[in-house]
Amino acid sequence: MSKFDEAIETYQESLKDLGITIDADLLTAVAKGLGPSIYNADSSKVSSSDSEEIARVKNNFLIGKLGLADGPELDAAIDSVIEQLGASNRNKYRAVFYALLVIKLGQESFYA
Repeated sequence: MSKFDEAIETYQESLKDLGITIDADLLTAVAKGLGPSIYNADSSKVSSSDSEEIARVKNNFLIGKLGLADGPELDAAIDSVIEQLGASNRNKYRAVFYALLVIKLGQESFYA
């Protein structure tokens, strides 16, 4: 099994433990879009307690990559995903976090 497949399997196990369902094709597309960052222990996860990290998610992914306009709905989506994954959960995988943001903001067509 490739490292990529192992990462996807890890994400799916995490989602199963949380009782969350994400389309496998969407999760795979988001993970591919993240490139080699998914293989680094630090960059593969989102630290929801770090305000600079959350600002990077918003600016680099939501605004930069998806091309969304800045506004309170982006902050609300981020807060919602943090709550959904569990604020105390230390394994908020970036690919899962981003895929949930894509779904919450109705941007699935970006990865179609």
